[in-house]
Amino acid sequence: MKKKASNQGPLNRVWMFFSSVRLTVVVLLSLAFTSVIGTLIPQNASEVFYLKKYGQGWSQVFTSLDIVDMYNAWWFLLLLGLLVVNIIVCSFERLGYTWKIIFPKKVVFRLERFRRMKDKETFTCDRPLDDLVGRYEGLLKKRVGKVTRETTETGAALFAETGRWTRIGVYVVHLSVILLLVGAVIGSIWGFKGRVSIPEGDTTDVIELRQGEHEHLTLDFSVRCNSFDVKFYDTGHPDEFKSNITLLEKGKEVLTTDILVNHPLRYKGISLYQSNYGTASARNVTVSVTSRDSGMVYQKLLEFNKPMDLPENRGRFVMERFAPGYNFRGHNLGEVFVGKVIAPDATETSVIIPLKFPTFDKMRGGQFVFAVEDFEKQYYTGLQVNKDPGVWYVYAGFILMIVGCWVTFFMSHQSYCVEIRNQDGAGALVEISAVANRNSQSLKLKTEKLATTMKELKS
Repeated sequence: MKKKASNQGPLNRVWMFFSSVRLTVVVLLSLAFTSVIGTLIPQNASEVFYLKKYGQGWSQVFTSLDIVDMYNAWWFLLLLGLLVVNIIVCSFERLGYTWKIIFPKKVVFRLERFRRMKDKETFTCDRPLDDLVGRYEGLLKKRVGKVTRETTETGAALFAETGRWTRIGVYVVHLSVILLLVGAVIGSIWGFKGRVSIPEGDTTDVIELRQGEHEHLTLDFSVRCNSFDVKFYDTGHPDEFKSNITLLEKGKEVLTTDILVNHPLRYKGISLYQSNYGTASARNVTVSVTSRDSGMVYQKLLEFNKPMDLPENRGRFVMERFAPGYNFRGHNLGEVFVGKVIAPDATETSVIIPLKFPTFDKMRGGQFVFAVEDFEKQYYTGLQVNKDPGVWYVYAGFILMIVGCWVTFFMSHQSYCVEIRNQDGAGALVEISAVANRNSQSLKLKTEKLATTMKELKS
C-alpha cells in the first residue's frame, strides 16, 4: 500500500488530500475552536477596550492575529475556503457511483437477494397464478411505480422501485453548505456593517464601520433625516419610533420614505435599519433659578449662548450646550445642560444641570440653584447600514439545506419484490419483501400495509 501511494503523481496526492475525511474533521474542529474564541473575545471593539481588559501584551497578540476581527481574518476565510474545496472534492469522489445508481443503463433486480431476506410478508391464495400476477402487478404499479415481471421456475416475480433520485439528497445538503460558506465569504470580503446618527434636518453620506475603531465609509448617496417621531407607552417606554428619510444622489432627491423598526429601507444593495435614537439637541429651554438668599424662584426661557441677566443684579447666566451624556467624577449623569455663571466681576463658574438629578446644582454652593423645568427635544435617528452581497447565496443555501435534509432523512430509495409460487394444486404462495437504503422501520410498515392490501385482493 505504501509503495502504491508513493507512485502516485502530485495531482493525485493533492486530490486525495482534499478528498480526505481527516481534512474535513480537522477543518471543522478548527472552525469550532476559533468560533469559541470569537465568542469569548468581543469582536470589533475599540483598542482602548482591549488594552484595559487584556493588557498590552495580549492586546497586541490578538490584534496581530486578527482575533479582534476574526470572522474577517484571512486565516478564518482560508479555513472556510478549505472546507468548501473539501466538500466539492468529496462530492465528486463519490458522485460517479451514486450517479450510476440513480441513472442506470439497465435496471437489474437480483431475485436471490430478496429471497435471502428474513423479514418477509407471506400468505397463501387459492386463485390462479396468472390472475394473481395481473392483480398484483396493477397494485404495485399504482402504489410504487413501474413494474418489471420475471418468470421463475415455480411461478413469477414482480419487481418495482421508487425514489432512486432521493440518493441525490446528500449532495443537495453538500451544495447548501457550499452556498452558505460562499455567501459568508462574499459578505465578509465585499460587504460591510456600519452605523450612523443623523440629527433631524441634517444630511450625511459617511457612516462609521463596525470593523474597526474610527473607520469610516463614504456611500454613493446621501441620507437626510427630515423628521423623527417617537410614541411612548404610559410607562414611559417607547412604543414606536420612525424616521422620515430622503435619499439624495448628486444633490437630487431620489426617494423619500419612512423607516420603522423591522421595516428597513433597501437601496442599491444597501439596507438601512432603524436602530436607535436619542436627543441631539434642545430648544425653548425653560430654567428655574432659585435664590439662596431670598428663596425666590424665577423661571426663564433661554436660548443657547445668549446671556441672561440674573435676578438681584448677581451677574449673568449663559446656557452653552446640551450633552446626551456627561462624565462627572467617573459617573455618567446622562442628559445634561451645560452653562456658566458670569459674576459682576467677570468671574466664570461652570454649571452642570442633569435632567435625572434636578437638585444636582445645589452641591455647587452658588448664589443661585439652576434646574431645567421644560424643553423641546430635537432627536437624532440612529441607523444601522449594512451591505451583504452574499445574502442571496445564504438564502439559497438555507432553502437547499431544508430540502436536502428532508430528502435525506425522510425519503429513501425503496425496492419491492412480490414472488408468487405455484404449489401444485394447493394454491399459490405469495412472498413480499422490500429493501431501502434508509428508514428501514418505515419500509417495514409500508410492506405490511402492501401485504394487507394484496390479501384483500385474493378473494
